[in-house]
Amino acid sequence: MDPLEREAIELAHGAFDAARRGEVAVVEQALTLGLPIDARNGRGDTLLMLAAYYGHVALVQTLLARGASPEVANDAGQTPLAGAAFKGLDEVARALLEGGADPNTTMRDGRTALFFAAMFDRLALVERLLAAGASPALRDHGGLTAADAARAFGASRTAARLDALDAAA
Repeated sequence: MDPLEREAIELAHGAFDAARRGEVAVVEQALTLGLPIDARNGRGDTLLMLAAYYGHVALVQTLLARGASPEVANDAGQTPLAGAAFKGLDEVARALLEGGADPNTTMRDGRTALFFAAMFDRLALVERLLAAGASPALRDHGGLTAADAARAFGASRTAARLDALDAAA
């Protein structure tokens, strides 16, 4: 490996570590030096995925403003919005939705961010996703809706909210 390749790899590794820590200036410097905005690490995570998953709203906003795609899934098929919903990171989800994330993007198993928010009884996040256009009628590959998933996990508030939408439809 020549020194230039080694330097590029070190730059990328440093940027991914900085994204996990929410270090906006370090990530911006790597991008300015030529790191592609949607570069992926060994697990398929982008800088945006890492910033979102670790709850760094300012970095999420910075990356979206610089053109990062909120729809790039990692090797596990998870999008930044699904990761934020899984972890209950409402402000990160807000930033992603404002930055163009589609609330109805499905993972490999057909689940959406709404499924995760509903399963873990995160009512405020469910409301945010619904307001952004998340469809409670979508079904995963097993035929379950987000309301079904909420009931299966004992998430009574979100199950009731989603059931009320179904009854009103």
